[in-house]
Amino acid sequence: MLTKLYNWMMDKAAHPHAERWLFMFSFIESSFFPIPPHPLLGLMCLARPDKALRFGFICTLASVLGGLFGYAIGYFAYETVGVSLLKALGLWDSFPAAACYLREFGTEIILIKGATPIPFKLLTLTAGFIHMNLFDFIWASVLSRAFQFMLVGILFWKFGAPIKKFIDKYLAWVSAAFIVAVVGGFVAFTMLAGGGQKAGDKCSGVNTMEQVLQKS
Repeated sequence: MLTKLYNWMMDKAAHPHAERWLFMFSFIESSFFPIPPHPLLGLMCLARPDKALRFGFICTLASVLGGLFGYAIGYFAYETVGVSLLKALGLWDSFPAAACYLREFGTEIILIKGATPIPFKLLTLTAGFIHMNLFDFIWASVLSRAFQFMLVGILFWKFGAPIKKFIDKYLAWVSAAFIVAVVGGFVAFTMLAGGGQKAGDKCSGVNTMEQVLQKS
């Protein structure tokens, strides 16, 4: 089913209203859609490198607005909508730990995890549930999503098709480098946040909402 959904989404890259589809997919991915907009963004940037910055901005804006929608679900409709949504997306088991980390570190988690492959929708729903400060949520979301989407736009705008050829040729190396960078970011964050101790110890064993509420 996900493959069909992905293929259907990719078909929209050649649609006359591709920008509107890009906005929609970026918006809903931040709250409930299972497939990220990155493949669609990449195809559109490849086809029109001169508009890559525009496409990156559309993704960033829509993703932040979608994140606010996810925040609203977590804040106002956790019991009626949020729980079912998290279970349907396969994120329910990760929710207690995410809630604990967001309570402990707040914007740092949005900044670091929002710019990685970890589902942004998990953070938006969780942030609403724990009533995270809305202003902090917004500015951290803007920075983290701009880093991810605008970077793609800048690379395609600057280098165009050669970027695609490079990725096709060195995909394994690019993926490995990205994973190393992500893991390195987590290690650095853990050391800085914990003063050299294991900052994740307090939340690493959290797997129920009762544990989260006890720590709040």
